[in-house]
Amino acid sequence: MYAIVEIQGQQFRAEAGKKLYVHHLAEVSEGATVEFDKVLLVDADGTVTVGAPTVEGAKVVCEVVNPLVKGEHVIVFKKKRRKGYRRLNGHRQQFTQVVIKEVIA
Repeated sequence: MYAIVEIQGQQFRAEAGKKLYVHHLAEVSEGATVEFDKVLLVDADGTVTVGAPTVEGAKVVCEVVNPLVKGEHVIVFKKKRRKGYRRLNGHRQQFTQVVIKEVIA
């Protein structure tokens, strides 16, 4: 059984036991339980239910493994040739690691 769930504007395939890195969830601590109810699709052993826009009564229950994980370092370099213009900037996106406990359809 799996579900397609929307978490903070991104869609994820959620299955029991799967680990996900979602955009940083504020005000959560390690070991906390989080529920997401914007379930767009549920596949229960071949029976597919598509929501319009969401599936009624369906939700995904997750446990927070690590509330703050930093992503890869991305370098942003801007340059205009022959103008002496160079800018170097770096960025590390913040994520929250969750593990899917169960999918309720």
